[in-house]
Amino acid sequence: MTDTVLIFGYGFIGKAFADRARASGHTTIATARDAEKRASLEAEGLASVDPGDAQALAQAVADASALLITPAPGDDGCPAYASLEPHLKATSGKWIGYLSTTGVYGDRDGGWVWEDSPLLPSSTEGRRRVLAESQWRGLGQHRVSTFRLPGLYGPGRNVIERLRDGTARRIHKPGHVFSRLHHDDCATALLAAMERRTNDSFNLCDDRPAPADQVLIHAARLIGIAPPPAIAWDDPALSPATRRFYADNKRVSNARAKAVLGWRLRYPTYVEGLNAIWAALLP
Repeated sequence: MTDTVLIFGYGFIGKAFADRARASGHTTIATARDAEKRASLEAEGLASVDPGDAQALAQAVADASALLITPAPGDDGCPAYASLEPHLKATSGKWIGYLSTTGVYGDRDGGWVWEDSPLLPSSTEGRRRVLAESQWRGLGQHRVSTFRLPGLYGPGRNVIERLRDGTARRIHKPGHVFSRLHHDDCATALLAAMERRTNDSFNLCDDRPAPADQVLIHAARLIGIAPPPAIAWDDPALSPATRRFYADNKRVSNARAKAVLGWRLRYPTYVEGLNAIWAALLP
């Protein structure tokens, strides 16, 4: 079965998913408010739609058998929900994938979380995600899956390139770990969920939660430079958003995604992921 999938929010992971979906024979429609970006998408062979054009958006929803929702929520929840709900309430049977974050679990003092763990967000951003998840799960006439994502990396967004351009910071908090995921592995899981028409929640992350400074040190060794000096996570010179990020400490299980989706990671840890990125950057 091939799908027409509407990608609401064509950014880093939206593009990775679109590339994977198109390679598997699916048709993609991407939203873009900017006319120049829509023209660029069309030149790449992707249909595009202005999400501010209610009539065009309604037609895109009608044409789509699946939707992937990527924008970050605000205080009122997911902005895509506000735009799409009027067009979805009159239909049924579509698959909807909503990209959430592992921030919904809050701080677990380094302990493990699973999809059925209580949602105890410790930040405003996490609480917004919980609200957005509930909005999408409320569309009972559709099959809705939520994907709780960690830090995503890949070509163009990774610690190797930040080290090379001098913007990387080595932030240290004793005992702190977090999960991450290569964007290609994320796209593979999303595609598997769409093709299986899942109606569930999934943690998508790699197999090794690890300290951020450990990842940076590996990247520095890989490219042959000295890592920058360590900065304490609670240094007042760091932004409040950065300090909030390091306030949460947990290990995230990906067992359900592997079992239900048949998902196998191409980059099971940051080592394989960064090694591949560096190999691609070498002349």
